[in-house]
Amino acid sequence: MKTALLFLSFLLISLSTLAQDPVGKEKKANAAYDNFSYDKAIERYGELGTSSLDLMRKEALSYWRLNNTEEAEPLFKDIVMTEGHTPEDVLNYALVLRSNEKYEESEEWMKKYGNLNETDLRAQLYAREKGSYQRMIRENKDLTIKNLDINSEQQDFSAIFYKDQVVFASSREGVKPIHRRWNWNRLPFLDVYVADKNTDNSLANPARLSGKINKKFHEGPVAFNQAGDFMIFTRNNYDGTSSEGVVRLQLFSSKLMDGKWTKPVPLPFNDNEYSVGHATISKDGKWLYFASNMPGGIGGVDLYRAEMFENGQYGDAVNLGDKINTEGDEIFPFIHAGGEMLFFSSNGRVGLGGQDVFMAQIKPDNVIGKVMNLGAPVNSSADDFSFVMTENQENGYFSSNREGGKGSDDIYSFDLAKPFTFGKIIKGVAKDKKGNLLADTKITLFDLMTGEEEVMMTNDDGAYEYVVEEDKTFNLRGQKSKYFDGTNTADTRTEEEVIVVDLVLEKDPGISLYAVVTDKKTGAPLNRVKMLIIDNMTGVKETVYTEVAGDYLKPLSDKKLDERGSYNFVLEKDGYLGKTVKYNALFDHEGKYNIHSDLDLTLEPIQVGGDLSKIIDINPIYFDLNKAIIRPDAALELDKIVKVMNENPNMVIELGSHTDSRGSDASNESLSDRRAKASAAYIAERITNPERIYGKGYGESKPNTVNATEDGGSVEQILTEEFINAFKSKNKKAFDKYHQMNRRTEFIIIKM
Repeated sequence: MKTALLFLSFLLISLSTLAQDPVGKEKKANAAYDNFSYDKAIERYGELGTSSLDLMRKEALSYWRLNNTEEAEPLFKDIVMTEGHTPEDVLNYALVLRSNEKYEESEEWMKKYGNLNETDLRAQLYAREKGSYQRMIRENKDLTIKNLDINSEQQDFSAIFYKDQVVFASSREGVKPIHRRWNWNRLPFLDVYVADKNTDNSLANPARLSGKINKKFHEGPVAFNQAGDFMIFTRNNYDGTSSEGVVRLQLFSSKLMDGKWTKPVPLPFNDNEYSVGHATISKDGKWLYFASNMPGGIGGVDLYRAEMFENGQYGDAVNLGDKINTEGDEIFPFIHAGGEMLFFSSNGRVGLGGQDVFMAQIKPDNVIGKVMNLGAPVNSSADDFSFVMTENQENGYFSSNREGGKGSDDIYSFDLAKPFTFGKIIKGVAKDKKGNLLADTKITLFDLMTGEEEVMMTNDDGAYEYVVEEDKTFNLRGQKSKYFDGTNTADTRTEEEVIVVDLVLEKDPGISLYAVVTDKKTGAPLNRVKMLIIDNMTGVKETVYTEVAGDYLKPLSDKKLDERGSYNFVLEKDGYLGKTVKYNALFDHEGKYNIHSDLDLTLEPIQVGGDLSKIIDINPIYFDLNKAIIRPDAALELDKIVKVMNENPNMVIELGSHTDSRGSDASNESLSDRRAKASAAYIAERITNPERIYGKGYGESKPNTVNATEDGGSVEQILTEEFINAFKSKNKKAFDKYHQMNRRTEFIIIKM
């Protein structure tokens, strides 16, 4: 819809007579161009054969303004390849490429434009948001759109809520005594229409708005107050032209009295030398937003805000600044009823092509906050504009001239399953370990709550940026050829609006060690496992932590093919039994050596109060009859405890010794206590901080609890003297077995 959009961007029809020069075809072509008769201009430039840069430029612009970007592209390409072209030619070529969905090529030419005009906000935005089109083209699954049956073969756009109806602008013919057409697109002039709104958001029964609104040239779009008895609308200036003989757009107000709209009253912002239009009124009726190309703006068409007073007067027009406006055109503002969101269209900000719809955050003090591109399906490579939405954020309308419509511009309805939020920004850079920035790095953002992923590429400065929801945690992964993946985590549960998270990628030297640590019982990967890696050949030690996937990758830049390596891995994690493993390898090929495939890197979950002998493989501790001397076979088992306690330097153990019920209580308690203290002393001599273990004898006071169902007992059978003695005469084997089960050594974990 370059036709309506550029019209609404205030390049308006001239009232002067079309120049007729019988001498030169070039003058006739230029006259058609200057009079906005672009179809005629194209025809005449074609007859001329565009030889000069100026004629090539005007022909290219004529195609572009008629929305024929396919024909405009090769012309602009020839222009930027011709000596004497301007920075604006480069910019236009970049924008046309974007409209033709050649995004990467467009970004390259926008970069060239930035080198020619570094202060241009558009160039800065594109440089900062390189690759963002990858995010924008992914359709918002919470938003569905539909082309309305009410659309005509002409222009239909700018739908706005009016009580239980919808008002919109249209160039449909209707029944008129005189048919006037506008030079630019040969379509009728715009009028304001009203239609009934159905429950499914479709529109029906369109009719020209009654009253003194519609006249012979352009009218629309329209804005209403909350009560629906006051409107501000855009119209051609019928009372005068600019010094160049051009009719400008102006804003007029009208009140609904006795069921009729009163004679329009011009707003104080109107001027013959520039245009104002596209009004929107805040719900409380205190603020007016509009678009204008008045002097003093940032460039092109800017958005302004003015205060509205109860006495019908207006405050000064204040430019919304460079958080919104660019050197391009910002048009069609719509202030949402909640007062926190301003929707508008722009061809100066980074989009998918042509005009895109953006959402700006309006903070309580009227300061502009974040600005976001709505992305697909609202935005496309065509012109998308005039976005409005109900107060509950469930549905609304926007306009577009995208392919598949019924006319030049069409009205689309949309349904929104989840309200818009501004969220927060996660941004950072990808770099190597030396700090060098890595361009064209694939950055994957993973939502830990929903499992959804977003992917984008870093720009030339290695930078990336995501807009995300608040109160969530995200994982980020950076991937680049010949580099190991870099990972990090971003938590938006913070007061910070911008969360900076950098990703460090390490160069792949060809040989690396890869370890995955998991829970022994569940098989789940274990994050944040402390891993002390000791190079047994050099003595070099390194402490690292596993990632979310329970893994760690160690590049071996010092190793070459056919060399050997030997490493100890000391693993520790709260709530788990630590361990040490030794890995020896002959590096006979390049790639990753998976340690977990050759060694057991699972960790056993443990709890205070548990018996260590039931977690690790401990055989019964045997003593000679009535003695407490540590036998060699017992020492082998106690050495296993020594190893575990040295691997877990904070572990405190109570070594408890138990006897069966044969013999006196006093002798059993004394014997078990001597054995417990002897065993604890053996371990204490061999561990760090010997006070971490102590021995205690319980004699026969704490019989064991076992599963005795095979002998008629219960699943948790307490081995009392009465239960065991029942087998003395009838089952000597069971009698001895259960006495043996009571003779035991326990290693109760007191502290970790």
